[in-house]
Amino acid sequence: MSRSARIERRTAETNICAALSLDGKGQSAIQTGIGFFDHMLTLWAKHGLFDLQLTAEGDLYIDGHHTVEDTGIVLGKALAEAVGDKAGIRRYGTAFVPMDETLVQVSLDISGRPFLHYDVNPRVERIGNFDTELVEEFLRALADNAGLTLHVILQHGKNGHHIIEAVFKALGRALDEATRKDERIVGVLSTKGSL
Repeated sequence: MSRSARIERRTAETNICAALSLDGKGQSAIQTGIGFFDHMLTLWAKHGLFDLQLTAEGDLYIDGHHTVEDTGIVLGKALAEAVGDKAGIRRYGTAFVPMDETLVQVSLDISGRPFLHYDVNPRVERIGNFDTELVEEFLRALADNAGLTLHVILQHGKNGHHIIEAVFKALGRALDEATRKDERIVGVLSTKGSL
């Protein structure tokens, strides 16, 4: 059974379409109009081994906020749909990713209880035309719409590009671990019997 989803979302501010496959090879085609964000989503797909096709048209003449946040909403909904009833998945994932002088930890639970703890200071306000404070907005939208308990922690680092790149790579790897099927798990991995 295919663990994939296609989500479209159109508002007065953005028009976004995403096709996500959890059991992919890390192939992606992404166009949001924000070069650095495209690069980060490409890394997320590659290191999560997800196949992702995503196009976003947003009101970039204002700034990138609506495009980045709404992309998080769409990817969160796609992730939730692709995971389905959560039967047989490992549920938890943790990844530490080094990027030169930087080390980032991402730990998450596909719990159905949205929460974001974000302890990251990228030390710069912009990378290219990307506002670095939007990483937190993207992650919050993703967690809220995918039902993730998500902890993102910068252990150490100085270079803003390295820090944010490590965040997206670690997020991909942690989600790959959490969404992976385990034949030993019958139903969902919870003593309550539901997630």
